Amino acid sequence: MKFHSLVATAIAVVMTGGVATAMDVDKTGWPASFTVGTASQGGTYFVYGSGFASLISDELGIPGGGEVTGGPMQNMALVHTGEAAFGMSTMGPADASVKGENPIAPGLKMDKSCAMFPMYKTPFGITTLASTGITSIGDIPAGAKIGFGPAGSTSDTYFPAMLETLGVDFERRNGSWNDLGSQLQDGLLDVVAFAVGIPTPAVSQLEAQTEVNFVDFSDEEQSKVLETFPVADFTISSGTYSTLDRDLKSVSMWNFGIANCDLPESFVYEATKVIMSDNERMMGIHKAARETVFENWDKNQVLKWHPGAAKYFNENGATIAADAIYGG
Repeated sequence: MKFHSLVATAIAVVMTGGVATAMDVDKTGWPASFTVGTASQGGTYFVYGSGFASLISDELGIPGGGEVTGGPMQNMALVHTGEAAFGMSTMGPADASVKGENPIAPGLKMDKSCAMFPMYKTPFGITTLASTGITSIGDIPAGAKIGFGPAGSTSDTYFPAMLETLGVDFERRNGSWNDLGSQLQDGLLDVVAFAVGIPTPAVSQLEAQTEVNFVDFSDEEQSKVLETFPVADFTISSGTYSTLDRDLKSVSMWNFGIANCDLPESFVYEATKVIMSDNERMMGIHKAARETVFENWDKNQVLKWHPGAAKYFNENGATIAADAIYGG
């Protein structure tokens, strides 16, 4: 399996003035380099993951960068096997992977992917061109061509089932968020169903080029989805996008940074410290990092914690039990 490796140099603005945090740490057993499994270009995972790879690389003095992947399901597989040191996953795909229900390797329990740090909630939202006249889920015509993101992504895993539950008849399309945004603009798609951090780069680019409609859930639709899927209620606030002038009713799923469970404890401890100790720099990578804060450590109810990450959080006031830590 080969993936296009991307060195995360585009986030240099957040690296200025950094002082290495692990110069005096024993680095025995540390990897010579590392990669972070992200997702497709045009999505939040790619920006966020490439950014935190740069921070870790800069602060710890180890070459590292983001890697384009198919998203959470593939990241769970790559981190489990050690092909990627770090990655990112929403809790739904993480739960399925640990149970052996990852479609990449059915039956394989991917229990070598450990929780590292809380990222942010991923909201589910729908965007279409204003010219379609679609302003609600009920307006989506039968047989509509809907883009759900890369195959195996969180959006592709859950959004089609959500819309089917709500009685929408559609033709399913997959691709990178950038590609799907272009197809929507060219009239090759009717709708794009996003489940990525906000503001989503592909949506921001789209609204800068054409007039779009943001479609949300009705009260009844939201309630039905909340009853059926592992999600929580969420509001996409007015102003999240330059042309969004109202709050959107949505649902969301938590994302966590993940690490291969066999990585040295001291390495993951220091990497976690880099991510969690300066939220301003994380916000400089992507605004979704406003939720990458210590108090959200308890949002992981699925994965075993990496011992190094657990050590960092427990030293700072968390209460991660021994049986919730890998090897404990």
